[in-house]
Amino acid sequence: MKNRLILLDGNSLFNRAYFAIPPLMNKDGFYTNAIYGFAMMLNNILENYKPTHMAIAFDLKAPTFRHKSYDQYKATRKGMSDELRMQVEPLKKMVDAYGITRVEFEGYEADDIIGTLSSFAEKDGFEVMIVTGDKDALQLASPTTAVYITKKGITELEKYTDAEVLEKYELTPKEFIDLKALMGDKSDNIKGVAGIGEKTGIKLIKEYKSVEGIYEHIEEIKGNVKTKLENDRESAFLSKKLATIVRDMPIEADMDELLVKSLNYEELSDMFREFEFTILLNKLKKVQLSNSSETLDSGKVEIIHDIKRAEIFHEYDNGLLDSIENADIIINVQAEKSEESNCYDIDKLYIKNLNSIYVIKSENIIDAKALLENPSNRIIGHGLKNIYKSLKKCGIRVANLYFDIEIGEYLIDSNNTNFTLEYLNNKYGLENFESLEDILGKGKKELKMLFADPKRLADYYINSMYSIESCYKIMSPEIEKQELTFVFNEIEMKLVRVLSDMEEEGFLVDTALLKKLSLQYEHEIAELENNIYSLAGEAFNINSPKQLGVILFDKLALPVIKKTKTGYSTNIEVLEALQGKHEIIDHIMEYRQITKLKSTYIDGLLNITNEKTGRIHTTFNQTIASTGRLSSSDPNLQNIPVRTERGRALREVFISKKDYLLVDSDYSQIELRILAHLAKDEIMLDSFRKYEDIHTRTASEVFNVALDEVTPELRSAAKAVNFGIVYGISDFGLSNNLGISKSEAKKYIETYLDKYTNIKSFLSDVVTEVEHTGYSTTIFGRKRYIPELKAKNMMVRNFGKRLAMNTPIQGGAADIIKLAMIKVYEYLQESGVDAKLILQVHDELILEVREDVAIELEDKIKEIMENVVQLLVELKVDIKTGKNWLETK
Repeated sequence: MKNRLILLDGNSLFNRAYFAIPPLMNKDGFYTNAIYGFAMMLNNILENYKPTHMAIAFDLKAPTFRHKSYDQYKATRKGMSDELRMQVEPLKKMVDAYGITRVEFEGYEADDIIGTLSSFAEKDGFEVMIVTGDKDALQLASPTTAVYITKKGITELEKYTDAEVLEKYELTPKEFIDLKALMGDKSDNIKGVAGIGEKTGIKLIKEYKSVEGIYEHIEEIKGNVKTKLENDRESAFLSKKLATIVRDMPIEADMDELLVKSLNYEELSDMFREFEFTILLNKLKKVQLSNSSETLDSGKVEIIHDIKRAEIFHEYDNGLLDSIENADIIINVQAEKSEESNCYDIDKLYIKNLNSIYVIKSENIIDAKALLENPSNRIIGHGLKNIYKSLKKCGIRVANLYFDIEIGEYLIDSNNTNFTLEYLNNKYGLENFESLEDILGKGKKELKMLFADPKRLADYYINSMYSIESCYKIMSPEIEKQELTFVFNEIEMKLVRVLSDMEEEGFLVDTALLKKLSLQYEHEIAELENNIYSLAGEAFNINSPKQLGVILFDKLALPVIKKTKTGYSTNIEVLEALQGKHEIIDHIMEYRQITKLKSTYIDGLLNITNEKTGRIHTTFNQTIASTGRLSSSDPNLQNIPVRTERGRALREVFISKKDYLLVDSDYSQIELRILAHLAKDEIMLDSFRKYEDIHTRTASEVFNVALDEVTPELRSAAKAVNFGIVYGISDFGLSNNLGISKSEAKKYIETYLDKYTNIKSFLSDVVTEVEHTGYSTTIFGRKRYIPELKAKNMMVRNFGKRLAMNTPIQGGAADIIKLAMIKVYEYLQESGVDAKLILQVHDELILEVREDVAIELEDKIKEIMENVVQLLVELKVDIKTGKNWLETK
């Protein structure tokens, strides 16, 4: 194999990784995104390009010869942020642990190190590959050296040989230096020749070959270009010197020193654990196994593989399943999304008990009914809500939904957003696990599925059984250790069945009314368009911010409120600021409101209404919000607009079926009640116990007026302060909400906390506790890690404080509404009353109830919800009924 030297521009790639990866922090509040992105780059390069030799060059802080030649070199660059700076030394330590040579040299830049090492390597017959985010390196391309420029993200690279540089830029790599000498470089503060751009620069160099050649023939050049060149002659030659990468630094290079060495597994794995790089840690294990020179214990893997192969193809015997009881059952399904509703049509059911795996085809699935409906068998899986719903469709109602590893991970680390089986396996599972994407190959999964090898697909699902089991065995004791047992068993796992049945039931909609609204809005939009065109004096694309900006600010000469990189901003804040300055503004705002309602809600709901049931079947997401709140998607029924008259009217399309009513039960001010309970604040407790209007009482306390003298305006301000305190609002946020000065808002908050002293102490104590433990908890023990509190950036820390203060309150409310759902559901199941739970929105539950039992059921629901937990103040539930959702509000 020919020697291959890969040279990396450390600083360039480090910065690229930092800006390409969203801000990441570990639980200690240490930023890790640049390190993570850089490690991904290294893994990609080592795996796909297999270097024999490798070096990473870094800049040093000391000035280089370029700074000495031109004191303004790179003078306009912003300093490194604290979040990036803190990652520099750990990253260099990681590079060393990878066994990659790190090179730094005072007085020179990383580019010069790369240029010199590549020159040495070329003379020694190496194939050279340079990886950087800086196109200056294109001057180093040659027949034996390819320059790879980072493209999108952090792992996609664009290759340039000398021939490819010539093809793209019509210049040789060496001439590329002269182009930069003419054009200059804003990022490096290299001046170049003022007024000469890329097009003119390329034309000049193609004709005269170099800066020197241009000035030797300066008399041949005519007009304005000649003037520009003559004015900046000195700058052109200095710019060329600054732009030229040094290829003969005063160093001696022994290529053997750049050999890729064995990585230090222990050091890297310790770092990856510290930084919480679980996926990279698992890949590291695989790299160690593949690179290890020691004899591997492959017999165990082969035996497992052989067992799986034998089991998957042995003839299924129903009698074996009938004999299983009091067992942990691992379950998974091979399925496709159903067109009828948001569940799946099962192709094969996989069941694992101890060392036996059974594969049951769809036509025989009912044979597993006794096994799965036996409450003594504990069912363990990944994404049990969909599996439960899909099995129910097959006539099987699983009895004991015991452990979902997706939910387990959500409680262990509520900040995590990736709950795929592949991710969880990487964190907890098998080392030889192949993802479905790996098995099917890269590209469109749906297409590949048609041509997939069924034996390999079966391998994936068999592997998934072992992986789920492995995750369960690690997660289960961890949940107990973190004291999350109640939240997991009594809330989240019980909720799986509730949400599954709610999704299956769906919410009936009045499609005739939706179609009528669609037509009505279509006419209104057309009328608004004509009015806007008339006021603008021309037709244009109202939905184009660029075209709208030209009309408002160039043609109509309205005051510019805000600019963006691409032109004028026309967002809602800008339009609100322009109200009253021209009649067109109100029309545009109304146009936007109606077009959004029509496209997102009216037409959107029509498109996803089930043709057979006439109902909308949303998906309830249990593992998204780190507070514990449920969310709704496809469609998001928790986000139906309520602030505008049109938005509220949209609720009229959600209806009950014939002879049934909608019953809407809503917790009243639950978050303030939880705050009163947690803070044990006597003023707030007293107010709730006396059944006073809490906002009126707050206004009386904060503004020092008698209760009967509180005006609507004062009550409204007090309400904003009350809920602002719950959400950790700042004086800036409150000033925006109330339209008052920042100092006035600050005074409101300070007066509030001076009056409600226990609330002030409680919030302070919560922050202190989270600073110590790293997480905030609810009254039921749900945890939310808040690494932001340890960030160096003050704004991030303040955000962390707000999260710390809000989590016990909002998370507690989330737990209570979930417990209420479970208790109401269980009552409906046990009593057999003709009613179904169909929707949860924040602090309210909506049921579809037969008319003749609605009044009686209202009292029972109120009783259940108000007694689901005992606080220092009573929980209060407001209940309303109606034929449609609007009537219940």
